[in-house]
Parts: sequence; C-alpha cells; structure tokens
Amino acid sequence: MKRDEKELLKYFRALPSAQQDTVIAFAEFLAGRVVETPREFGEPELIPRPAEEKVVQAIKRLRLTYPMLDHSKMLQEISDHMTQHLMLGKPAAEVIDEIEALFRRDYEQLRP
Repeated sequence: MKRDEKELLKYFRALPSAQQDTVIAFAEFLAGRVVETPREFGEPELIPRPAEEKVVQAIKRLRLTYPMLDHSKMLQEISDHMTQHLMLGKPAAEVIDEIEALFRRDYEQLRP
C-alpha cells in the first residue's frame, strides 16, 4: 500500500461511521466523473428534492436532472461546496441550495 493510501485510510478510520459513508459516496462521485461524457442537450428532468437529503445524494440527483452538463467541469465548485459542508460544518440544506443554483446556472449558460 502506498504512503498516500495509508494516510487516507488512517483519516478514514478516525471518522465516525456517518462521515465514512459520506467519504465513500464522495469518492464514488469523483470516480464517476472520469468516465462521464457530455450528453445531448435537452430539458432537465426535474427530480423532487426529498426531505432530509444529504449533500452527496443531492449531487447524484442533480447529475440525473442535468445529464446534458459536463459535470467534470463543475467538479471544483462542487468540491468546494462539499468541503464547506464536511470540514466547516455548513448546513446540508444551505449547501444543497448553492449546488442546485450552480447546476441551474450552468444549464442556463448552455441553453440555446
């Protein structure tokens, strides 16, 4: 195991179970961006926002809602919002509102 992997595992094991789940979900999100390709332009399929939605769940919902966007280009901004939530304790609902606005903004810029 490489040094970075050992360090990541050390931090992961120090987290409570709920935060470990969030780290795994975020890692899945990051891994998914590698193979994703932009899709044809179309109207978003609005998926209702569930009550008590987690940030990672919201990101997955928004990726399904806006499949025409190049999500890899949005990664840095999405990561910044995720960091504010995970590291700084910013409330999930507030972070989700901001990420929804990010997706809407990028969609409006893409729209013909």
